[in-house]
Amino acid sequence: QVQLVESGGGLVQTGGSLRLSCAASGSIFSINVMGWYRQAPGKQRELVAVISSGGGTNYADSAKGRFTISRDNANNTVYLQMNSLKPEDTAVYYCYYTTRISSIWGQGTHVTVSS
Repeated sequence: QVQLVESGGGLVQTGGSLRLSCAASGSIFSINVMGWYRQAPGKQRELVAVISSGGGTNYADSAKGRFTISRDNANNTVYLQMNSLKPEDTAVYYCYYTTRISSIWGQGTHVTVSS
């Protein structure tokens, strides 16, 4: 069983920055993908960015150039540095962990960007 604990959400003004963290614990597979999705009110959950245990990354077009995903494999933690935030980035951000065997979601952390 793997547990995900997210932190770092909050309220920020347009143009500001936030850093999200997600720590995984439990039966961690060394080969995995971790990342972030988000869901805005009335919209479907969408990819923000993911990173593999080998360091490969994938970003949504909306995140490219503004967000940076990174990870600390020793501590099973993934980070999302979000810069130049816009009101349309307002959403619940969910941490995601997946292996070839299973996938789990975090409980979500709220990010609100005021105009």
